[in-house]
Amino acid sequence: MKFNQWTIGLAAVGVISLASAARAEESAVPLMTALSSTTISGYVDVSAHWNLGSKSYHGLPYYKFNGPNKSDGFNLNVVQLSIAKPLDESEWAAGYKVDLWMGPDANVLGTSSSWWGWDDGDYRYGSDFAIRQAYVALRAPVGNGIDFKVGAFDTIIGYESLESGNNPNYTRSYGHTIEPQTHTGVLATYRFSDYVSAAVGVANTVGPRINERAFLPWGWGSGYGKSESYKTYMGSIALSAPEDWGFLAGSTLYGGVVNGFSSNAGENITSWYAGATLATPVEGLKFGAAFDYMDPHHLDYDAWAVGLYASYQATDKLSFHVRGEHLRWEEDWDDDEKLWALTGTVQYDLWQNVISRVEVRWDHNRDRGFGKYESKKDAVLLAGNIIYKF
Repeated sequence: MKFNQWTIGLAAVGVISLASAARAEESAVPLMTALSSTTISGYVDVSAHWNLGSKSYHGLPYYKFNGPNKSDGFNLNVVQLSIAKPLDESEWAAGYKVDLWMGPDANVLGTSSSWWGWDDGDYRYGSDFAIRQAYVALRAPVGNGIDFKVGAFDTIIGYESLESGNNPNYTRSYGHTIEPQTHTGVLATYRFSDYVSAAVGVANTVGPRINERAFLPWGWGSGYGKSESYKTYMGSIALSAPEDWGFLAGSTLYGGVVNGFSSNAGENITSWYAGATLATPVEGLKFGAAFDYMDPHHLDYDAWAVGLYASYQATDKLSFHVRGEHLRWEEDWDDDEKLWALTGTVQYDLWQNVISRVEVRWDHNRDRGFGKYESKKDAVLLAGNIIYKF
């Protein structure tokens, strides 16, 4: 074994022995090998909101990661730090992934594993820090290989991602808002071919709180107090158009369902999702569609949302994105709520590793209106968003 001059010098004066140095060098090899395959990445997400109209913060539409604390001003949304070792191509591959959130959106994420703090006689959780995902990844050489996630992971349904930069628009849709978010459990994914894959999983609850249990009294009504063995179950299937389908190559069709206990509703919830992306003969142009249905069992309401998407990549840097959507919140006592929204986004990536975009969003509440007295039927947002990815 070859030693550096500093090690030889210490050995010469009797501070260390060459045998102990050799053992130290050998023990360091596994650690360095593990670290060499670890990746560190993430992003910083900031924005500016201008809510048109006087006192507009009193009548903001409710969709995820929107609220008065972002109205008419500049915002730090979130910082994500990701540490991961992806699965390699070996049969018994192993790895992990950890996504950490820091900033105001971390509180909205709601993955805190325990109540935190006391404010005005009410428990609140969150401290501008949250674990979004943290799981061990494993592969078993069964057939084409089964990939497992064990721990806390993102939900398997939905058109949009929790990461704003992975979505065509900056603001989230109503469909994304009513979907599950994070589960603690086990997820298995199997790829039958390049064009067909499926996933099944079991989790403690619908989430999002990590390590949550359905038999603890998180909620209210008839839902809490399940047996200790009660779990949440999920499944999905994804189909992709093969290369020989002409301009349709790469188009996808996706469907999934999640059923289990939700502490937010205090009851069992079944969430259904179907979505598709469609390539077109026009280069750079594609369309998308999403349908979400949320059914809380034994409660007097349910909700469904439809979203239509269009994206056009004009140049390497410039792209245009449009989303139209409708949310229907139906209650047994005929007090339904119907919302419409139209969002337009222009993205121009001037700087390297930076997403920069401007967005205009219009929300219309036909029945109830927005705000404390439901007096506003329309809400208009002009937003700027900058994300640096590292």
